[in-house]
Amino acid sequence: MSTAASTVADLSHDPAAVAALAESVCGGHEVSAAEGRALLDIAPGSLAAAALFAGAQRIRDRFLGRTVKCCSILNVKAGNCSENCSYCAQASGVTADYETHKWLPDADIAAAADSAAANGAQALGLVAAWRGVKEGAQLDMVCDAVERFSQNGKVRADVNLGILASQHCADRIAAAGARVYGHNLETARSFFDGICSTHTFAERMETIRYIKQAGMGLCSGGIIGMGESKDQRIEFAEQLRFVEPDMVPINFLNPIAGTKLGDRPPLPADEALISLAVFRFMLPDRNLMAAGGKEVVLQDRLHEVFAVGINAVMVGNYLTTLGTAPDYWTSAAARHGLSLVNEEAEPEPGCASSGCGCR
Repeated sequence: MSTAASTVADLSHDPAAVAALAESVCGGHEVSAAEGRALLDIAPGSLAAAALFAGAQRIRDRFLGRTVKCCSILNVKAGNCSENCSYCAQASGVTADYETHKWLPDADIAAAADSAAANGAQALGLVAAWRGVKEGAQLDMVCDAVERFSQNGKVRADVNLGILASQHCADRIAAAGARVYGHNLETARSFFDGICSTHTFAERMETIRYIKQAGMGLCSGGIIGMGESKDQRIEFAEQLRFVEPDMVPINFLNPIAGTKLGDRPPLPADEALISLAVFRFMLPDRNLMAAGGKEVVLQDRLHEVFAVGINAVMVGNYLTTLGTAPDYWTSAAARHGLSLVNEEAEPEPGCASSGCGCR
């Protein structure tokens, strides 16, 4: 679809223009930054917002069907992280109320896999609070644990282990049985330095390159509501489109006392839902997950994630904060004419869940 400048402007208020754009996306049109930015300006509760949400559902149904994927995470190594990410309860220098521990023993990982499977999750992501994985004893320990976990057979073995020091690290982790590696971009490149200074956006991109070359699926998303502008939110969506993740977890900032962003107010629910719908327009064929912070931001409107094109959710608890009971998602999906993926089916590569941001 070739959109004239006047039509782009119409997207912020004209339901017919929004519906036409959704139709074009279903036909293969790639939403431009200007179109996505106009959609973000749609007023909550308007006819254009209703068209945006209906279009997001149509796009999801066209490319991904009407089933919902579920996954869970396990904080396999908690606390005492060297990195200073502004949103994170486990960041260096932050004092928060959660239990710290070293890498969990196999029995605890196996119990978490049993629980994830019982909750309907297709995958369990092992998430470690540290900078990342280096060659040597640390890599050996991680690979041994992943190999034993991957042989459990209850859920797919996914990992979210931070920045990888080399291609060799990625290759070893893949060989150990990790199907998907989670590594969030977190936010737009232009905003990243404002939320973290102990590693760079470029290092994250390099790790993504290692993941892909190792043949693992990529789970990569980030957090909205950290103070980024709407322009930067669209920049973030474009950068996600560039790296082509299998799964895109979208987290909402959960302001936790003691973190650098602890005083920020949560994103308004309407803005959060409109943002999710815009991400669906810009990432039409990607698995799009409502991940951490959704309970804080959406509260009793949590089920509405399915009205804006979401086709995946994180079930159970997060890394240092509580989530939503898994049974909720079965009824919420049914309320919107969707169903959870059959847990007996072979799960597709897609989500390693979201490590950073789900605290």
